[in-house]
Parts: sequence; C-alpha cells; structure tokens
Amino acid sequence: MQKALLREMVLIALRSIRSNLLRTSLTIAVIGLGIMALISMTTATSSLEANVEKQFSTLGTHVFTISRKSESGLSHGRRISLGTPITYREAQQFAEESPANMRVSYSIYGTGQATITRGSQRTNPNISVLGIDHVYLDVSGYEIAQGRNFNTSDAQSAHRIALLGADLVKELFEPWEDPVGQEISIGSQQYDVVGVLAAKGQGFGMSQDNQCYIPVPCVRQQFSDEDRSYGVSCAVDKPEDLIPMAEAATGIFRVIRGDRPGEALSFRISMSNSLVTTLKEATSGITLAASFIGIITLFGAGIGLMNIMLVTVSERTREIGTRKALGASPKWIRTQFLVEVMIIG
Repeated sequence: MQKALLREMVLIALRSIRSNLLRTSLTIAVIGLGIMALISMTTATSSLEANVEKQFSTLGTHVFTISRKSESGLSHGRRISLGTPITYREAQQFAEESPANMRVSYSIYGTGQATITRGSQRTNPNISVLGIDHVYLDVSGYEIAQGRNFNTSDAQSAHRIALLGADLVKELFEPWEDPVGQEISIGSQQYDVVGVLAAKGQGFGMSQDNQCYIPVPCVRQQFSDEDRSYGVSCAVDKPEDLIPMAEAATGIFRVIRGDRPGEALSFRISMSNSLVTTLKEATSGITLAASFIGIITLFGAGIGLMNIMLVTVSERTREIGTRKALGASPKWIRTQFLVEVMIIG
C-alpha cells in the first residue's frame, strides 16, 4: 500500500514539475548557484592555503637541519671548542635509517671563493661551491629551470657534472646560448652542466643564484672533507609534523653519533618555530573566513529555495484542502512536497 502511494506521489510530483517549468528552473538555478558558489569558495581557499604553505615552506617551516655543534666564548677560563664534525658515513647512515615520511638530504660546503671559467669567460673568485645529493633541491625549495637534477647514481658517484645558479648562467653564457650540455671549469677540474636552477633572488642580503652545485663525492675529491662537517636537512609534508619528526630524528642521530643517555647532544638541531606558528595562524584564519563565507552562501541559497517552496505551497492550498477532505494525513501531505523537492534536487 505504501509503495503504491509513494509511486503515485512521484508521478504527481513529476506532473507538478512539468506544469511549472519556470519555477522548477528557478529552483534548480538557486540550488546550482549555491553549490557552485560553495565549491568555488572551497577551491579558492584550498588554492590560497596551498600557495601560502608553499611560500612559507621556502622559509623553512617544513624543514629542520642537523649540523655540527658550535659554541663560542669562555667557560671557567677556557675557550669552548667546536663539536665533533658530522662525517660522511654518519650523514649517509642517517639518510638510510630516517623515517619513510621524511625527506633527508645531506650536503657539504666546498668553497666560497671558487672561480668558474668557460672558454674566455671568467667569474669573480666569489662563487660558492656546494656538494649535494639528489634530494637537496627538493628539500631546499629550489626548482630546475633547464635540464635535470642529479639522480641517485650521480649523487653517489664522482661524475663531473654541475648545476648552475641563474646569476652564473648570465655571467658565463650569452642569452641565446643553452647552458645544458656545455663544459665549465671549477679550478682545474672540468664539469658538464646538466641543469640550471630557477632564480630565487636575494635572501638575507645575499644572492641565492650565485652558486654552483656538484655531487658530494666530487667535493670530497677536489676539496677534501677532512675536518669538515656535513649538513643534514630534513623536510616533512606538514608543518605540524615538524617538531615530532625532529624529536624522532634526534633519537636516531644520537644512536648514530654514540651519544650516551643523559649526555648533552653532540650536534645541533635548528628549526623555525616562529615561522611554523605564523603559518598555522595564517592558514587557520583563511579556513575560518572561508567557512564563514560558505555558511552565508548556503544560508542565502536556502532562503531562496524556501521562498520558492512557500510560493508553491500557498498556490496549492485548494489541492491540499481536497487531499485532507479525502482523508490524507498532514504527514503524507508533507511527504508529497518533500518528494518534489528531492526530485528537483
């Protein structure tokens, strides 16, 4: 009995919708515009949040670094010495044993006074040369503008290849020349250019584009890493994971370094807590504003839909009276209108 009644209600609803196409079209338009506005606002908010996170990530909100412990000054009349350097073996072991959801890169500083030549072109003796692995660019926020990044094989072998910053390309190459595949000299060693980094501009008063990157084994051969300390950079996907992952990394690196329980760390972990806090405040504010606007949008669409349905009900008072006279209960009358709304929705 109820199935037959519901089937009859659906047929009546279809006839009513067909006989009031203009009103039905307006109702569908109100629903569609409300949903479209909500989706557009959500998409715009998500895009804005992603952009804000990307901008903040270049400042270190997703990254913490492990470096040699360095202290200066006097303690009990004696000068405090530098901590034990982080060795190549320790950096490699940490990269292998780090959690799977953390990207780890290690690097070593070669020199800050290199001269790079190409034919008759020659730079000033102020070029920074850094030995990196294949993960360094991803962790540090650099992007490749031309060519390619180092791969795993390049990072673990002494292939004489190099990545150049944007300023170096301007100094060594003409605007119409393609740097990729060209040969340059760093000191007495020759390298093939495999990629050019996208320009990053000034950072803390220094150019970030006046640098040359070569594989770590090349730095070890050309500049030696004796008494030099490796830097380890760790990146996480979410800023809120930074502190927990830093604590996990501290435990792993203590074991690798052989630090005894209760002793002070023989290394230093640095992170930008203030930037992480600022990022959380920025994204939470964006989310709150978007939620408020989305609620207003849905509320406006709901009012428009309610007005249309009130008009529909008021125009059909005679029909409702006839149904009541024939024995229809208020529950089934309400169900009739709900069926129509559901079909339109």
